[in-house]
Amino acid sequence: MTISKLTRDYTISFPAIRGIQAGREYYSTMCPLHLLPKMFNYNNEDVPSELRAQRSLNKGRIPALTRYIVENSNSHVFSAISASIDAEVDFKALGEDTIGRKIGILSVPMEAKFLINDGQHRRAAIEAALEENPALGHETITVVLFVDSGLKQSQQMFADLNRYAVRPTKSLGILYDHRDPMARLVSRLIKKVTVFKGMTETARSTISNRSRKLFTLSSIYLATKRLLQKKVEEEVSPPEEKLAFDYWTEIAKNMPDWLAAVKREVTTSELRKDYVHAHGIALQALAIAGSSLIATEPKKWKHRLKKIRTINWARDNADLWEGRALVGGRLNKSQTNVILTANAIKKVLNLPLDPSEQLIEDKYEKGQNSK
Repeated sequence: MTISKLTRDYTISFPAIRGIQAGREYYSTMCPLHLLPKMFNYNNEDVPSELRAQRSLNKGRIPALTRYIVENSNSHVFSAISASIDAEVDFKALGEDTIGRKIGILSVPMEAKFLINDGQHRRAAIEAALEENPALGHETITVVLFVDSGLKQSQQMFADLNRYAVRPTKSLGILYDHRDPMARLVSRLIKKVTVFKGMTETARSTISNRSRKLFTLSSIYLATKRLLQKKVEEEVSPPEEKLAFDYWTEIAKNMPDWLAAVKREVTTSELRKDYVHAHGIALQALAIAGSSLIATEPKKWKHRLKKIRTINWARDNADLWEGRALVGGRLNKSQTNVILTANAIKKVLNLPLDPSEQLIEDKYEKGQNSK
């Protein structure tokens, strides 16, 4: 990037690649990170939405993005920032051949304003990361620049860029996340635990009626996280990994229906239709109860766990499940219902409820008694 004087105007010059979209020229360039905050100065907090071309900055997202950049200084990845320029630009191609006409120098007036259409949170996180690690300033990020003389087009660009944006499912995000220790652990568990191996939906966070999968990767992740009582991105020790494997293996031994599904003696769609234990809420509840059981009986928990065989998991067992796992006959995955389901399992295992669980149980029983 250079600064030059053309006649009476000062310009900023970028090496760029020229392209065409919808009949309009646009340009791709590389911007050093240390210049990004200066070029794209965000000051829209007090501007009404109808006069802006982007959403308000959600400052709550910035710390996590910043931490990602700083803690992964050798492996972080940025997607391109899309922005608009509100001034005429000059592009000088390097050649006359097919490739040469696309590569050149883009000159932009210094008084031009740059407006981010997509990527404002990346910009803010990069600015914060530079304060912690200035050495990152020499790295670059791709910026896609569109010439736009009015706000209307920029607003439409924001809408278009976000209209069809779809976040990956939770299961797929976990499968592809090699930084999160819990994600790595769960990816190994689904290859080793009998009822998870070949029975886990790894691409979606829901299971279709035709699928023979029994659980989703996201539900196993959440349940194992509760079993080990781990925080986000907290490391998992080898003994903890073994405990997770042993626990889910032991649970499977006491769930004949699960094993029958593995052997294809019963379809998973039938289990999901007729039983509570074939859903993620049961996995989480079993994990909560299991964490308490292991803490109470660190050496004899496997023997005591056999009592779950006595639980009637049928959805038509309304006396047990209505108001806990079910509301009006339909599964409810709220945290209150997860706790109430775990409470039912704890009672079978003769485990005490902690104060917060007891409070939820008392409210449930009060509601049942008032009917």
